[in-house]
Amino acid sequence: MKNTTPLELARIAALAADEKKATDIVLLDLEGLSDVCDYFLICTAANARMLSSVVDEIEEKVKKNTGLGPLSHEGRAGASWVLLDYGSVVIHAFLPETRDYYRLERLWGDAPQVDLGL
Repeated sequence: MKNTTPLELARIAALAADEKKATDIVLLDLEGLSDVCDYFLICTAANARMLSSVVDEIEEKVKKNTGLGPLSHEGRAGASWVLLDYGSVVIHAFLPETRDYYRLERLWGDAPQVDLGL
């Protein structure tokens, strides 16, 4: 596989989430703002079954297109928030009420949003 940039990985994940009907897909550019990662991809799924489907699709498409799997993941079974850590890109998939509660976009308000064209 070719060497994938963090932005390319994030875009692949965003397209996968969009294909599975995730909503409010936001990509935050954290370069220079965080030592943890370069990008946060945030999306919402309407219910738990859809959340699982969105996360599965992201993992499958990222693996297929980059050869990469997540370094770690949190919150799979029965969760309202799943986190996939790809090192330079951290993906947060939420149920609506959990996304409203944590409001990561507000927490990282200084981070510019990347236009995904979705």
